[in-house]
Amino acid sequence: MHRYWVFKAINAINADFQRSADTHMIRVDIPGSPSTPIYLKDESTHPSGSLKHRLARSLFLYGLCNGWIREGTTIVEASSGSTAVSEAYFARLLGLPFVAVLPASTSQQKIEQIEFYGGRCHMVDAGAMIPESERLARECAGHFMNQFIYAERATDWRGNNNIADSLFTQMRLEEQPEPAWVVVGAGTGGTSATIGRFIHYHRHTARLCVVDPDDSALFDFYQHRQADAAAKGSRIEGIGRPSVPGSFMPDVVDRMLKVPDRWSIAAMLFLERVLGRRCGASTGTNLIGAIELTSFMHQAGAKGSIVSLICDDGQRYAGTYYDAAWRRAQGLEPDDEVERLDRFYRTGFWTSVCRHS
Repeated sequence: MHRYWVFKAINAINADFQRSADTHMIRVDIPGSPSTPIYLKDESTHPSGSLKHRLARSLFLYGLCNGWIREGTTIVEASSGSTAVSEAYFARLLGLPFVAVLPASTSQQKIEQIEFYGGRCHMVDAGAMIPESERLARECAGHFMNQFIYAERATDWRGNNNIADSLFTQMRLEEQPEPAWVVVGAGTGGTSATIGRFIHYHRHTARLCVVDPDDSALFDFYQHRQADAAAKGSRIEGIGRPSVPGSFMPDVVDRMLKVPDRWSIAAMLFLERVLGRRCGASTGTNLIGAIELTSFMHQAGAKGSIVSLICDDGQRYAGTYYDAAWRRAQGLEPDDEVERLDRFYRTGFWTSVCRHS
């Protein structure tokens, strides 16, 4: 009986996948740097609205196939929001209870989305998310998904239509089909692990750059293999961690950049002008990383495409990143940063704003 339910659950997840189209790849031409176009893979168009839809699907399949998820199992996850939204989507699909353990700073829009899918939100201090998730799962005999451990192993990094497979397939007909760089942020480390391993396995010449926001431990860990003990956790939702997650694989990463939060916000606002739509602040972090690499290539006379991700839709942040009063209160109101991005767009002129590994 248990196996029959598991088979039905796996079939339901695979059927949901078959109903979904691949995400679009958007080309952003830079008039001031025409030889280094930037491509953004739009992960916000998944049914649950973010890049984390892929991770949630993989984590559910991993838990089902390992025998950890059964009919009636309460699913518990520690998340800054987007993973919880996506897991709530799949929990509802399978008829399972879902509890999201969220930091108190999570945007109201994300909380409402989790609740829309039938999830329950449990708010805690950012540093208490994992122990509290473990406690809740024990108390209800549920399953703690723990994206920070299992993100790198739940996805088949060799292919099977994962994000890397999709990304490189979509680039095949472009003028410069082999990207010079792929730029991603790291929260769990699962996306960077999947893309980095895929690049190695398929012998691509592309290199992988991971961008890390302020107050995150990952950049220092990459440099010195020792985490920053003073890291508080990121204000850029979805990326950065106060401690290094077990799923972060530094040895598949070719370069890391430390992006100031003010620049992530500025790039998010700038991108709204270029695309005519809103994206989240983690997409702004990605864009700053792509611009830094574009600038280096432009100065060296090198040609090549750079690919990154639109992680989620900016409507989730109407009350935070897109609220000028909120930005001023957080000390994140970009003064001349957006103007400098406009100048880069027109002229290609750029001076580095990041720390480089």
